[in-house]
Amino acid sequence: MNTVPTIDYIMEDPREAARLEAKVDPDAWVHKYLAQRVGPSAEVLSVGCGPGVILNEVSELHPSVHATGIDISADRVKEAIQRNRENPRLKFVRGDAQGMPFSSDSFDLVYSRMLLQYLREKEKAVAEMVRVCKPQGTVLLQDLDGQLLWHYPEDARVQRAVEKVLASLAPTGFDPFIGRKLFWLAQKAGLKKLDVQVECYHLIAGAVEQRILRQWELKLDIAKSRMAKALGSKEEAEEQIQRFLEYLCRPDTLTYSVQFTVTGEKAA
Repeated sequence: MNTVPTIDYIMEDPREAARLEAKVDPDAWVHKYLAQRVGPSAEVLSVGCGPGVILNEVSELHPSVHATGIDISADRVKEAIQRNRENPRLKFVRGDAQGMPFSSDSFDLVYSRMLLQYLREKEKAVAEMVRVCKPQGTVLLQDLDGQLLWHYPEDARVQRAVEKVLASLAPTGFDPFIGRKLFWLAQKAGLKKLDVQVECYHLIAGAVEQRILRQWELKLDIAKSRMAKALGSKEEAEEQIQRFLEYLCRPDTLTYSVQFTVTGEKAA
């Protein structure tokens, strides 16, 4: 049995799925990253599918596309099924990305978005994605690099608090630098014809917009209980959250992270 602590306290919070959904335009994302790779009659797998919002858009690319989503959360799978019950070409199952219940060579396209940063066995998960992909099919990996870490000018107290929280998360497998590792993971899993895209993700230059500030307030409130454990008390967590939010509101600060997208082809 796995006794290593996880960060399910974040992923299982019912507010987290809604928060993540609000941050992405499913139609725009699908047409930017997947549309050119999904043909008629394609079988598509979303690993870490959440409530299935993006996968529903994938199924709309062609009337013959069939799409499957897998997620570790029973609640998210249940929500995905309820939301998409009128679409017979969508299927959702509960399962672990590090050991998926699918036959080898089953899908034309396999993708994950913002998932690998949370997994302990990242190499195993990517190997699983390649295993269930058909020969000459495509695997797409997308994740962040430098999340919550890159700011200037630095606030020493904020940086120390972030480092303590990250140290407490290390046993769970959480990796804020997973983005830069996707290329290596894809190579190690045997993917060919690799393509790498690097884009800015978070970028706050000067005082943060109120809409973005509300997203950060929610993100940090969801994470507060874990931060309290890492920092020693709820009061310290609340103080550091307030200090960081005030930092984002300053006119002289810059905060950013980057997004890596790596695609590759499974060998014939």
